[in-house]
Amino acid sequence: MRLRIDFGYDGTDFSGWAMQPGRRTVEQVLSEGLGTILRSDPPKLTVAGRTDAGVHARGAVCHVDVDDALYAALPGRSTRSPREAAVSRLGGVLPGDVVVHRVTIAPGGFDARFSAMSRRYSYRLVDEPATLDPLRRRDTVVVRGPLDVEAMDAAARKLLGLKDFAAFCKKREGATTVRTLLDYRWHRDADGVLIGTVLADAFCHSMVRSLVGAVVPVGLGRHTEQWPAEVLTAGRRDPGVTVMAPHGLCLEEVSYPPDEELATRAEASRAVRTLPVD
Repeated sequence: MRLRIDFGYDGTDFSGWAMQPGRRTVEQVLSEGLGTILRSDPPKLTVAGRTDAGVHARGAVCHVDVDDALYAALPGRSTRSPREAAVSRLGGVLPGDVVVHRVTIAPGGFDARFSAMSRRYSYRLVDEPATLDPLRRRDTVVVRGPLDVEAMDAAARKLLGLKDFAAFCKKREGATTVRTLLDYRWHRDADGVLIGTVLADAFCHSMVRSLVGAVVPVGLGRHTEQWPAEVLTAGRRDPGVTVMAPHGLCLEEVSYPPDEELATRAEASRAVRTLPVD
């Protein structure tokens, strides 16, 4: 039986999502929690987005394949459904910085990673240190110097579309850096915090933090609104682009197609992305 798990976490005290020997990771904690309530070995999890150390998530999704009988046994003597019991019992064994929102039986063809249509991230910046809410210090990055949010927004929108984002990714052997950036925008909220929204079909390693690092110099007046697009076109890492601190980043949402399209979407996502030939 395949289960879909919707969850969130404060990434401050984690070494990212992926299991690492001797380090506390979200995957390790969640897998061990599932093993505890199922009375089995910690199961293997497949996640929609692998976050780096310090990055947070509100809308993370993963799937896990479990034995039907172990799932059915979760309510014990209670009248709860297995999915209700799963959420309740995980809440009792997981640490406070991981919260499981929902556990559901996944529809046929569902793959948390490959069936996803898009991932949406947010990034929080403050450009006046004295206005930083100390209760948000773990998810908000301070930039010293006034930022022109309109210029940042204009620069961000010039990066949209199906493109090779090699200039904003840490390359991995055999992996493509072609992605479709569906939305990238900036605004300043009522408290003066700059909020960046980044939406794409998928992201490569360090892409979101590099995209933020490409428009901050524009906001500071050090580069024109065209500069990030010029870096993208050049296709190589630019020393002027800082990979921003991880704690300002949060995975907000993973979206999926209708159930009948999940398997088709997963198959298409596994194909290597390439740019169209003129």
